[in-house]
Amino acid sequence: MGHLKHRDLNVGRERLRDQVSNALRAALISGELRPGEVYSAPALAEDFGISATPVREAMLDLVREGLAEPVRNKGFRITEVSERDLDQYTEIRGLIEIPMVGRITRSATREQLEALRPVAEEIVRAARAHDLIGYLEADRQFHLSLLALSGNDRLVETVGDLRKRSRLYGLIALDERGELIPSAEEHLELLDLMLDGDAKRAEKCMAEHLGHVRSLWAGGGSSSSSAGGKGAARRTGKRSG
Repeated sequence: MGHLKHRDLNVGRERLRDQVSNALRAALISGELRPGEVYSAPALAEDFGISATPVREAMLDLVREGLAEPVRNKGFRITEVSERDLDQYTEIRGLIEIPMVGRITRSATREQLEALRPVAEEIVRAARAHDLIGYLEADRQFHLSLLALSGNDRLVETVGDLRKRSRLYGLIALDERGELIPSAEEHLELLDLMLDGDAKRAEKCMAEHLGHVRSLWAGGGSSSSSAGGKGAARRTGKRSG
């Protein structure tokens, strides 16, 4: 098992465990690590050219994030997410994030919202540069920082957990088809609507954005649920989240 593409790990710049965790997340995104498969820490360590200990520690990080589960005497299984799970995650996110965007539009200061612009621009930059890890990290930072303006820490934690549980597989194929850039630009569109004080249109923009996210979870192809649980309108996967 294992056989990941070679990745250089630069000991000293950051903890080896963190580097391995990031490399494993990259392998999840690219589809090198597949849902339902069991991977042993020694085999993965051999691919990295390091000892098994930091790999085990990194895999435990993924377990805590819901991305993997331990398999006794064998290693770690990459957890699978069903279409029903993804529909439910999308519905919950819609119930939280859509009305919250409207509320934050009405309550946040211009300075607070403008502080998110560099992050929104980084999402676009990463999409154009085909930097998938950077894309997802900037996307996570934008959404959670925006929700943090509500002042509700538990709400931010809940959405952060939902994002981890509905992680993306095979994102590289969507990147190759140029389907990330339009979604990336939606973050700037949302921010501009909020800065204009247009709460209703901001809510609509967020609802459409989450619908595109669901399309991506479906593998960029077949079907997706509308966000917020209203009507289950189906979309073809053209954008990501």
